[in-house]
Amino acid sequence: MKYGIISDIHGNIEALTESLKSLESLGVDEIVCLGDTVGYGANPEECCRLVRENAKYCVLGNHDAAVSDRMSYDYYYAAARDALDWCKKQVSDETMTWLKGLPYRVTAGDVDFCHGSPLVPEEFEYIFTREKAKELIGHKHELNKVTFIGHSHLTRSFAIGDDEAYNVRGTKFPIRDDFQYIITAGSVGQPRDYDPRSCAGFFDTDLMEFSYIRSNYDIQAQMNKILDAGLAYNFGARLLVGV
Repeated sequence: MKYGIISDIHGNIEALTESLKSLESLGVDEIVCLGDTVGYGANPEECCRLVRENAKYCVLGNHDAAVSDRMSYDYYYAAARDALDWCKKQVSDETMTWLKGLPYRVTAGDVDFCHGSPLVPEEFEYIFTREKAKELIGHKHELNKVTFIGHSHLTRSFAIGDDEAYNVRGTKFPIRDDFQYIITAGSVGQPRDYDPRSCAGFFDTDLMEFSYIRSNYDIQAQMNKILDAGLAYNFGARLLVGV
């Protein structure tokens, strides 16, 4: 099986379109979305439609949960709250129903897909440091062989052993038999690893090999739409530098 993995699209239709093209060129069998299709960007409805049309599975992200009233976002900072309020007005009834029905986790054989930590997916806990990954050692029996997560918008991956957790570096790496893996798939629509290109994942279960797939897209077009919609300037400007 060849999986194309997309996450944290955040209403960026330009980025999503190019990532899907890149994954299609690799001959993926199934697309999986790790959540946060909405939030920050100017095209939440269009992105949700495209995910529904292309993804075999999609899990719930925290922004999806906020927009669909499955969690409170009162504690979010003002600009993020405003963007989520705006998103609620942009999505169709069909999309809202879809968001309300998304699962927190999907399992496909030896692979799990969720937005944040797999231990309690509905809490959307971040895992983006080795210290946080080490906390999973005592829960190895609860982990699948490979778990793909999003949420942080980073490209951080970890190999979980019996006594230690290790950073896995590189844009392409094998899955070894003696570890379980937490792989952050990066962000399609709002990367924060100082690379402004759209980021997706490609996982070949026959080769047991994972790769990050970067795609150029029209950043200025999405930025202009964010500003025209009256959303926070920073939501567009940060796209230019990938932070």
